[in-house]
Amino acid sequence: MLPVDPRRALGAFLRSHRERLPPPPLALGRRRTPGWRREELAEACGVSLTWITWLEQGRDVSASPHALARLAEALHLAPAERGYLFELAGRRDPVSPVASDDGIPPAVLALPGHMNVPAYLLDRTWTARAWNSAASRLFTGWLDGDHDRNLLRFIFLSPAAPRLIADWDQRAHRVVAEFRADFSRRLRDPALQALVESLAAQSQAFRTLWHEQAVLDREGGERSFLNPARRFHQSTLILAANADIKLVSLVPMDGEEF
Repeated sequence: MLPVDPRRALGAFLRSHRERLPPPPLALGRRRTPGWRREELAEACGVSLTWITWLEQGRDVSASPHALARLAEALHLAPAERGYLFELAGRRDPVSPVASDDGIPPAVLALPGHMNVPAYLLDRTWTARAWNSAASRLFTGWLDGDHDRNLLRFIFLSPAAPRLIADWDQRAHRVVAEFRADFSRRLRDPALQALVESLAAQSQAFRTLWHEQAVLDREGGERSFLNPARRFHQSTLILAANADIKLVSLVPMDGEEF
C-alpha cells in the first residue's frame, strides 16, 4: 500500500468539497466547472487566491488553525469532515466543541448489563455512568455501594484502591498518562480542568505523576486484582457517535470464573 501524502490528500479533499458547493447566489454567467471557483472560496474565507490554489495543489503551505476554521465554515463541512480537514493539516481545531455526554442514549447505557463479564461505561471525565453486577463485585470501593463513581478519584483518593489493584504504582502512572491524552483533546473543558485541579490538590501521587507530562494511548491487556487474586484481560471500546464515551470490559483469564 502506498503511503498517503497528507498535503495531496488535503488538496484533493478541498477541491472535491469546493466543487460540491452550489454556485453563489450572485454568480453570473455560464460556469464550465461545478461548484465554487477558487477565487469565490478565497473571498469567502478572507484569504488569498494563491493560498487556496497552493493548498489544492498539495504544496507545503502554512495553514493556521483559524484560517482552516474559516475554510471549514465556507465549505459547510460536517463535524466528521471538519475533523478530517484538521487532521490532514496537522492542526488543532480552535473551536472544537466539547462533547456532551449528559445525553447518553439509553441503549448505550444498557450495554454493560448485556455482558456476562465485568463491564462499565466511562464518560469524558472518567466517571462511571453505567456498570453491571459483575463490575460491582469486582470493583469494591468504587462501583459497589454509595461511592464516588469517578475512576481517577477512586484510584488516587480511596484507600480501597491500593488494596484492590495489583501493582498500584505502575497502574496509577499508566492511568494518568492515558487521562492526559484525553485531556489534551479537551483543554478548554472546565469539568476536566476542575477535576485535575481537585486531584492535584488532594493527592500528592497524582500531582507528581501529572507533572511528569507522560502521554499514552489507552491500551488493553492484563489487569490483576487482589483479595482475592484475580486476572483479567481488559478491552476498551470507543463509542462511534461520541469518542468521549468508553465501554470497558474485563474477561477472566486462564478459564477463571467470576
